[in-house]
Amino acid sequence: MISYLFTYNSSRLTSAAAVVVVVVHVLVAAAVLVVVIVAVIVVVVVIIVVVVVVIVVVVVVVVVVVVVVVVVVVVEVVVAITVIVVVEVVVVAFPVLVVVRVVVVAVTIVVMVVVLVVEVVTVEVVIVVVIVLIVVVAVVVVVVVVVAILVAVAQKPLKDLFLMMFTKSLSMVSSL
Repeated sequence: MISYLFTYNSSRLTSAAAVVVVVVHVLVAAAVLVVVIVAVIVVVVVIIVVVVVVIVVVVVVVVVVVVVVVVVVVVEVVVAITVIVVVEVVVVAFPVLVVVRVVVVAVTIVVMVVVLVVEVVTVEVVIVVVIVLIVVVAVVVVVVVVVAILVAVAQKPLKDLFLMMFTKSLSMVSSL
């Protein structure tokens, strides 16, 4: 009678331990899956943030360049017209200063050429910046795709491990 009670109680303890093992295995597998899902969500959010930041930077750079070019052209035209008008008034008033007119017009032309060169260089710099930003975005996207592939590849062993642990736990419970 005593040996029967001992055997009965030990089998109940073994069954309880097996249930605890199954529950722990299920919780561990669920935690691993949650970590993988969170990692994928974080990667997607990082991609979205990087793309949005790059788009904003490109738009801001283009707007700044357009504004700078427009301002420079307006200032250039106003200065050139003002200088030429002033020189013409002075030359009409003082015909002796024809040489000054030639010098002022020549300087105005040189300044206009320099300003145009600066505008072209500015546009080229903007183009280079945009190209660099596009390359950075492409690299980030490639890295994210590689990470996503690695996560997808890592999920299969995790799933297999989960199934193995679950099957082992069930077999332990059923053997009791």
